[in-house]
Amino acid sequence: MDKERLMEILKIALSRGGDFADIYIEKRITNQVSCEDNKIEKIISGEDVGAGIRIISGESSIYGSTNKISEVGLKELAKEIASNLPESERNRKKKIPFRSNSKPESSTGSRTGIIHKIEKPPGEVDIEEKIRLVLLGNRIAREVDRNRIQQVSINYTDTTMDVTIANLSLSSKYGVVDNERIEEKRIYTNYLVNVVAQQEEIIQTGYEPLGGLVGFELFDRYDIKKVTREAAERAVKMLSARTAPAGEMTVVLTSAAGGTMIHEAIGHSLEADSVQKKVSPAYMGMLGKKVTSELVTVVDDPTIPNYRGSFHFDDEGTPAQKTILVEKGRLRNYLYDRFTAQKDGTKSTGNGRRESYHHRPIPRMSNTYILPGDYQPQEIIGSVDKGLLVKKMGGGQVNTANGDFVFEVGEGYEITNGKVGEMLRGATLIGNGPEVLNSIVMVGNDLGFNIGTCGKDGQWVPVTDGQPTIRIKKLTIGGTHMKSAPR
Repeated sequence: MDKERLMEILKIALSRGGDFADIYIEKRITNQVSCEDNKIEKIISGEDVGAGIRIISGESSIYGSTNKISEVGLKELAKEIASNLPESERNRKKKIPFRSNSKPESSTGSRTGIIHKIEKPPGEVDIEEKIRLVLLGNRIAREVDRNRIQQVSINYTDTTMDVTIANLSLSSKYGVVDNERIEEKRIYTNYLVNVVAQQEEIIQTGYEPLGGLVGFELFDRYDIKKVTREAAERAVKMLSARTAPAGEMTVVLTSAAGGTMIHEAIGHSLEADSVQKKVSPAYMGMLGKKVTSELVTVVDDPTIPNYRGSFHFDDEGTPAQKTILVEKGRLRNYLYDRFTAQKDGTKSTGNGRRESYHHRPIPRMSNTYILPGDYQPQEIIGSVDKGLLVKKMGGGQVNTANGDFVFEVGEGYEITNGKVGEMLRGATLIGNGPEVLNSIVMVGNDLGFNIGTCGKDGQWVPVTDGQPTIRIKKLTIGGTHMKSAPR
């Protein structure tokens, strides 16, 4: 749909009042191949097309969606949303300008200077090749230990999204001069491996994810055999691992652990809606003040080429940009969408994201990570007399209101006199986000990333989390018996 017709729809949305309106149109094609119990369990291909329209008026936001994306259908939706404006807002009509925007439209990222290049669109790859890769992963994983590996789950998914976003603003506080329209194609390819091993009553799992804003070239960059073998070997090794001790001790998180801790310990708390709703008390009114160890700098950056949390434009049409959240321990910024930004009298950081056209945009992380420091990873491990080395993180939960968290350790080892010792199982990390971030005493010069899908307010979006190797002075470890460490 061309720009003029989209603007006519947005004029209807603002005809009964309001400051800002936008429309988000999405066409999504998804292909999935899954293997369970040594056989192809699912082959699914589907298409979903729809649109959502939002009106912002003062402190109010109204959103509606439809799968009727004809011009008539969208005008009907715009009228319906406009009719639901609060009575107090309906008299705040403004003259609606319409001036052609001279900026070029873009589906390649040329307006942002970012190019997330797709070399092999997965839609052009035969389904037989996707099935072959799934069956290959299943076979390789099971060959690691045919007796103890009880279950292997391999899931391949590719998603191709064509997105059109247009907006019309009657106020410069929304970061739009008059009107804008952008187009973007987003292609995601994922390959997830989950292995379950059992020995008598002990059950352990191994999990490895691959993926990103990337095409089928993902499988040229990564060795599927190696990835699936690592997941299977981890599950099997954990069966004979010693049960982890409990108590307070030094913890070293390697770069291979990814940034799960950072994502949960501070990331959600810096999303502007959490701060405005006063559910992030540790970071309210703290801009410019110390909130972490001075060794810590936290960045959110959707411009990293082809990462899972990357994009050219966010789901409000704001160009992707790198945002420094914490700089050498001091809080520098929050993550904003247009709605929360206008409340604070600032600009969007380009973090307005949504799961699909069914959902309104909210502030979300993209690729969030700690910048590398000065220490060699081995130097960090060597500095610990007694502690826990975490190589892989598992699942967990965080209370964003106070920062308390509990995380499972997917792969961990004891550290004794600066040496990596026995593998441990059953460990959990128990702590408080703000306290832990102030307890980081060494930051490595390496950097590792893990992919994931982040849930918030009933919406799920693709993200990447990262960190270097870090040493945490002290954390509570859940295990089998109390055993405190001197350092």
